[in-house]
Amino acid sequence: MPSWFEGPLAAFDTETTGVDVEHDRIVSAALVVQRGTGSVPEVRRWLVSPGVPVPPAATGIHGLTDAHLQQHGRWPAPVMDEVARAIAEQTARGTPLVVMNAPFDLTLLDRELKRHRNSSLAGYLSLRSLSVLDPRVLDKHLDRYRKGRRTLIDLCAHYGVDLTGAHDAAADATAALNVVRAVGRRFASRLEPLTPAELHARQTVWYAAQARGLQAWFALNGSDEVCDPAWPLRPDLPAAA
Repeated sequence: MPSWFEGPLAAFDTETTGVDVEHDRIVSAALVVQRGTGSVPEVRRWLVSPGVPVPPAATGIHGLTDAHLQQHGRWPAPVMDEVARAIAEQTARGTPLVVMNAPFDLTLLDRELKRHRNSSLAGYLSLRSLSVLDPRVLDKHLDRYRKGRRTLIDLCAHYGVDLTGAHDAAADATAALNVVRAVGRRFASRLEPLTPAELHARQTVWYAAQARGLQAWFALNGSDEVCDPAWPLRPDLPAAA
């Protein structure tokens, strides 16, 4: 029986109007499913007309303009429903879900579902059965003393993964999936004995420790930036009094 990192994997990614998960919007999304190493990936893409202006800084990253999204994008409500149902289908099959920087993409999807569907990500799938594999969390834990940045582009370069068309949701999702396979092979002696569900549980602990370390570094350097330790989904902000 093949190791989990050689078997079926799905990967999810978004492009957005910004980096604030509570207020920014999804403008494109992709779900990539690969039934096993070497098989042809199945790719689903969504383009969204978010109903708010896309800042020039965001367009400069992913290349999606207001005019393009208004002409070719769809209204968010049906798109978010389709995305959540597609992820739920893979979860029901027991397929691990690769998400680079999961607290960003999954939280943003959760907030979009609440905004447009009056629902939540948990309303579409059982979070207990969700097995997320976050390449950044895995790499940072397994190779914690390596210096340098750990963006998707950096991880692809380090693990020899091709990334053509960075900041396209489908390209980034495919690359993240391949990075997880590469991490699995490189650290097989430590990862092969663990199931994706066990790895999911461990990543919650690893990410929290990583967030505490980063928070301490910020404090040492006089920054007031806050690192949320929640993974793979940030809790709702408390309602204003």
